[in-house]
Amino acid sequence: MDELTLDEAMEELVSAEDFLNYFGVEYDASVVHVNRLHILQRFHNYLAKASLSEDEAARRVVYTTLLTQAYQDFVKSDALTEKVFKVFHMHEPQVKFVPISSITVNKAGT
Repeated sequence: MDELTLDEAMEELVSAEDFLNYFGVEYDASVVHVNRLHILQRFHNYLAKASLSEDEAARRVVYTTLLTQAYQDFVKSDALTEKVFKVFHMHEPQVKFVPISSITVNKAGT
């Protein structure tokens, strides 16, 4: 995969282990085994917020940093605490806004 551009390599990587190996991030297989989807989603979330350079070498550094950060989030914590996926937020209190103008009073018999 060394002969591929960064963008081409990103298309070829499929597992958390592939990403971690490609970017040279050392990892504990037991952490990745339990949290692989969470790590990849967190990495994706971090990338979505990052400002990325056109320069491939600079992007590679940012990708490596963000992947390391995503992995470390789950070394230091767990999936329940990190709540990466929507399913973990489903039972939290939901706050809804109802404008006063939408509240009406229906009188009986009218």
